[in-house]
Amino acid sequence: MLWSSPETKKDRTAPPLSSNAIETQGFLTKIVAAVAISHGCNDMIQATLPAIYPLLKAEFALSYTQIGLIALVYQITASLLQPWVGLYTDKHPMPFLLPAGMGVTLTGIGLMSVAGNFMIILLASALIGVGSSTFHPEASRVARMASGGRFGTAQSAFQVGGNTGTAFGPILAALLILPHGQLSVAWLMVIALLAIIVLSRVSAWTITHGHTQMKRHSTTLQPLARKQVILALGVIGVLLLAKFTYIASISNYYTFYLIQHFSLPLEQAQYCLFAFLAAVAIGTFVGGPVGDRIGRKAVIWISFLGVIPFSLLLPHSNLFWTIILTVAIGLILSSAFAALVVYAQEIVPGRTGMVSGIMFGTMFGIGGIAAAALGKLADLYGIAAVYSACAFLPLLGLATLFMPQTHRKAG
Repeated sequence: MLWSSPETKKDRTAPPLSSNAIETQGFLTKIVAAVAISHGCNDMIQATLPAIYPLLKAEFALSYTQIGLIALVYQITASLLQPWVGLYTDKHPMPFLLPAGMGVTLTGIGLMSVAGNFMIILLASALIGVGSSTFHPEASRVARMASGGRFGTAQSAFQVGGNTGTAFGPILAALLILPHGQLSVAWLMVIALLAIIVLSRVSAWTITHGHTQMKRHSTTLQPLARKQVILALGVIGVLLLAKFTYIASISNYYTFYLIQHFSLPLEQAQYCLFAFLAAVAIGTFVGGPVGDRIGRKAVIWISFLGVIPFSLLLPHSNLFWTIILTVAIGLILSSAFAALVVYAQEIVPGRTGMVSGIMFGTMFGIGGIAAAALGKLADLYGIAAVYSACAFLPLLGLATLFMPQTHRKAG
């Protein structure tokens, strides 16, 4: 079977393992790869929204505020349901929610391709958001199930799949959608169908082996006191606010900034956005395994404090250095997310789905609210003001000082 062979090394002195025993050993590369690929499909579809904002703005004569509202509707629907989906599936597992949610995304894509006015665009954005909200908590849980105890590495691989899809979204838009118009958005339905097929196989594996795998590699950390958990979650909230407000400023408005500030053609601006998003994917991939080795807090410190010089220089740079600095920002700032997710899962054990839903939901919620607020700021004061205002956000990373340290149980 496609999912039946985990990647693990056998002890030569040990007796042969039965097939059932083999199923519960080690880091399951095929399962992690499957959820990462489906995450890439999911986020590639979603990345077409900001990538086609200039097309929608021109075709429907939208303001920056309306562009921000499209992002807000998508991000809010993608965020509000996630914790509730995760909480429910922690108690009542629903593995086939993965392909079902992708079916909702498929419907949203079709509607977006034929939308004739602003309200229909908002409805299509909402459907894509609902599909995303059902995907992330359960898919993140599956990645943890298949981690073999290497939680940061599995979460990083899962997340980098999404970031890779997000990075290629603007390229796909530049090559396929922008030259041929709104109707060509329908080609993304092929990607959604591919994801549905992969997720159906993942769901079948989860029913057969997933929960045994999760139980075998459950956390061995000392539980934190209630006050420490509350403090830790508060700090995580501050860090997510800083990280994803900054990410939203670039992913939603970077092309407009390059076009207006440097007179860059739209297609070239999309490639610059791709470079930033590719850097985000690489940083995410590196952050998880490093966190497994040196600790979650160390990665978070490096991520936030390391990006401060680049964010402060960005608003005052020419085109060449703007591209270089945004790549550096994406690379460094993105390395913290896998560490934050795994840290949150460790301090609230037994609630993997709910915690994943809160983390991804907060990510989308902050991104949506920030996109709307930054759109209003751009309308009032110009697009350059967005980057001047966001330059100081990484300083909020100093809140990491207050994060409680997690410790392994003795024995």
